[in-house]
Amino acid sequence: MYDKRKILIAVSSQNEAKELCREMENEMQVVGVAYDGASAVKLIKEHEPDVVVIDIVLPVLDGLGVIEQCNGTMDDDKIPSFIAITSIGNQRLIECISLMGVDYCMMKPFHTNVLMDRINQMMRMKRVNNNFQKTFEVKSEPVKKTFTEYDIQKDVTKIIRDLGIPAHIKGYQYIREGIIMAIHDVNMMNYITKLLYPTIAQKYKTTSSSVERAIRHAIEVAWSRGKIELLEEMFGYTISAGKGKPTNSEFIALIADKLRLEYHMNAS
Repeated sequence: MYDKRKILIAVSSQNEAKELCREMENEMQVVGVAYDGASAVKLIKEHEPDVVVIDIVLPVLDGLGVIEQCNGTMDDDKIPSFIAITSIGNQRLIECISLMGVDYCMMKPFHTNVLMDRINQMMRMKRVNNNFQKTFEVKSEPVKKTFTEYDIQKDVTKIIRDLGIPAHIKGYQYIREGIIMAIHDVNMMNYITKLLYPTIAQKYKTTSSSVERAIRHAIEVAWSRGKIELLEEMFGYTISAGKGKPTNSEFIALIADKLRLEYHMNAS
C-alpha cells in the first residue's frame, strides 16, 4: 500500500475548497489549502506536495503566476505536478497553460473522482519515469557502442511511424530529435522546457513554443489516426484511465526509455 498522495488545493472559493477536501480526504492527503496565489506559493514551498490543484483565476497572484514562480525558484525535484482548473475555455489560454508546464487542465464543472483518476495517473507516470532513471543513472555514458547512431535513428523512426505520426508534419522531426536526445541522456527529460525544446528549436531555427506545439499536435494526430494496439501496448494505462493522451514529456520519455532498456538488455 502506497502512502496517500500529498495534495495542495489553491482555489479562491472556500466552499469549493471544502467540497474538494471532503471528497478527496479518503484517498488523498490534503496538506494545505490556499485562497490566493501568494499563499499558494508559500504553502507549496513549505509542504512540498506531490500535486497542486490550482485555479487559474486567483486573487493577488493568478494560477499561472504561481506556477511560474515555482518553476523559477524551486529545485526541479521539488516542483510538484500541477493540475489547472478553469471555467474559461479560451484556446489561447489553454495553449498558455500548456506552455507553462502544467501536467493537466480540467474545465469546470468536473467530477472529483475524475480529478483523482488524473492525479493517480500522473503519479504512476512519474513513478515509472523515476524507476527508469534509477535504472540508468549509474550508466551515464552514451548507449553501448554495439548500437550505432544509425541503429538508434532507424529504431526511433520506425516507432514513431508505426504510432501513426506522418513524416510531413513538423512535430515528426521534433519528436524524433527529442527521443534520440533522451536516449543518449536520461536526465534530458528533467529539463524539457529549459534544454530539450530550446536545443531542438535552435537546430531547426524556430522557437521553443513552436516546438512544444508541434510535438503536441503530432501526439494528437497519433491518437486520432494511429494503431490502437501499439498505443495500448506502449501507453496502456494512459489510454485506459479516461482516454487521456500523454503529455509531450511522457510520450518522449516512454519511447526513449523503452529503447534504452532494449539496448541495455541486448548488450548484456
